[in-house]
Amino acid sequence: MANLLDPHARGRVILVGAGPGDPGLLTLRAVDALRQADVVIHDGLIDPAVLDHAPAHAQRISVAKKRARHTLPQEAINALVIAHVRSGSIVVRLKGGDPFVFGRGGEEVEAVRAAGLPVEVVPGVSAALGCAAEAMLPLTHRDWSSAVSFVAGQCKGLSEQDWSGLAGVGRTLVIYMGVASGGCIADKLIADGLAPDLPVAVLERGTLPGARAMRTVLADLGGMLQREKVESPAIIVVGEVVALSDAEDKLRVLARQAETVSVGDGV
Repeated sequence: MANLLDPHARGRVILVGAGPGDPGLLTLRAVDALRQADVVIHDGLIDPAVLDHAPAHAQRISVAKKRARHTLPQEAINALVIAHVRSGSIVVRLKGGDPFVFGRGGEEVEAVRAAGLPVEVVPGVSAALGCAAEAMLPLTHRDWSSAVSFVAGQCKGLSEQDWSGLAGVGRTLVIYMGVASGGCIADKLIADGLAPDLPVAVLERGTLPGARAMRTVLADLGGMLQREKVESPAIIVVGEVVALSDAEDKLRVLARQAETVSVGDGV
């Protein structure tokens, strides 16, 4: 690692949302922040074209995480950011999607503020919005859904979480980080009263090379994830709006129709 700058100087942090993957979805403000950077501390799956907006001299540090294996614990990432800021650097903390939507941005802002250092946040296109747009899947629709909710599917105590009222008629539920627990999620929602034939979409690697958009019904969610060997990053969309998407051009229809998936099938 290169030497830090003058330890007596005072720097700042710019927490930047890099969007769901496609470099073209960066905001102008995000590009401007990157151009100012002395240090870029970035998540995994950040396209090299995004990092290219930083000056050639800027130090680039990856703190990529994978499920069940963190390169650095969150506390160490916070300490790394703070150390560089205290050196006088302008630090861009580059995060996939939007920093404040399941991005731990709130924790990092709290840590920087607790250290008495300046921080600002540049929002990004969240994974849900970017992936749904690519799949021509409206998350709300005047005729079909007047509410949308976002939940994390890998949080501890999944079965104890109360998701009642978040999905069903007139509502859309978007599940982040739910690939590994897709079968349990389906069981949970059906037990909460959702119809087993409710449409579900799985949007894998949205806006990235190799993106896939797949549709099924709730009772088949766990089975489809296994059959298609779906891997993260992916989001799951549950709701009637899924049926509005362009199945021929945008969504690969993998589901058996409702009449071929009985209530007793489960996942």
